[in-house]
Amino acid sequence: MDPEKVKISEAWKKALYAEFQAEYFDNIASQLRKAKSEGKIIFPPGHLIFNAYNITRPEDVKVVILGQDPYHNPGEAMGLSFSVPKTTKIPPSLKNIYKELHNSLDFAIPGHGDLTAWADQGVFLLNAILTVEKNNAGSHKNIGWQHFTDQTIKYLSDYCQHIVFMLWGNFARNKKTLIDNTRHLILESAHPSPLAGNAFQGNGHFCKANEYLITHGKKPVNWQIT
Repeated sequence: MDPEKVKISEAWKKALYAEFQAEYFDNIASQLRKAKSEGKIIFPPGHLIFNAYNITRPEDVKVVILGQDPYHNPGEAMGLSFSVPKTTKIPPSLKNIYKELHNSLDFAIPGHGDLTAWADQGVFLLNAILTVEKNNAGSHKNIGWQHFTDQTIKYLSDYCQHIVFMLWGNFARNKKTLIDNTRHLILESAHPSPLAGNAFQGNGHFCKANEYLITHGKKPVNWQIT
């Protein structure tokens, strides 16, 4: 695919230029076109597929929070892992993320789930799979997105310094082989989903992330969302 036709920030276009020219990326594009021609609804909307990339440039990334695939219900997916638009009900996993923030940082729990304020500060809210069919979780797990996002993670690991990678749940934890732990901090825990019980609570990841950033001369993240 011609990289110039991909609606992604120039910084990421340059960083991942070879990926857009790869055969697997052509396959992703053709699979999405095929699904739409069959009348299937794809989330997030096209202009938000690369939302995380368009908000947070590679050189600005301080923290990576890795999700699996987008929310598959209407009005939820916005191209940022765990985030939903302000008008949408806060999902259970995000409620548990907020609970951990409240318990560890005296975080005042907001009335919405839009995490754009984090992305603006260098928190790269990346889903490993960037699209999904309506009401069909995991439906795009095999169309090639993981090749692309694996290369994204590897690029950040190889060309950036002192990033905090938050890997929650077994799916995300399996990505740690892509990350150089001598250059970056890897934080692992259970997934915030209620299905994991309360295992996510008390992991202290948000405190540990800011401590690490400060130690390496970076501005800490203001996790509080207004």
